[in-house]
Amino acid sequence: MRAEDSLYSRVDRDNVRCLNERVSGSGKNVIKPWHERNDTTKYVESDADEQLILLIPFTGSVKLKSISIKAGPENSCPSKLKAYINRDDVDFDTVESFTATQEWELVSTNEIVEYPTRMTKMYNVRNLILYFPENFGDEITRISYIGLKGEWTEIKKDQIITIYEAAPNPADHKTGEEERVYHPIN
Repeated sequence: MRAEDSLYSRVDRDNVRCLNERVSGSGKNVIKPWHERNDTTKYVESDADEQLILLIPFTGSVKLKSISIKAGPENSCPSKLKAYINRDDVDFDTVESFTATQEWELVSTNEIVEYPTRMTKMYNVRNLILYFPENFGDEITRISYIGLKGEWTEIKKDQIITIYEAAPNPADHKTGEEERVYHPIN
């Protein structure tokens, strides 16, 4: 992953949430800049079972090209990933009722693996939900790095003031023509 493609600076880190994390707030710590990708001292572990849901909002609109993951040890690596875009109503009770935007079978390794996305489905992304439903057999899932690569576009939030007329009123549009039309000819 090239540093200029990284979406790290475009993630709204203050609003990143993780469901089923063992230590509260640890989910946002795995979204790191590229130069910190091998730092395994910051990680997120699942709590009650192996499932994790990570909710990642962006500061603009994103075309997501790939997701990089570093996890481990091997049995605690997630084995599946389901991604959902532009939803903020996902939790463990509802996640399986929605159709994932894209799904991946993950590999069991301590190395960073980059998983490409289908960009035709991963455009205009304002928030991303990563659901890790299972791992390779451990009771907990552990992830130490998630990197997102893509293109960011600013969302314009300025209001546009426009007045539309359902039925135009001629009195509102003086052109000077009405004076010539109504003058009697002598």
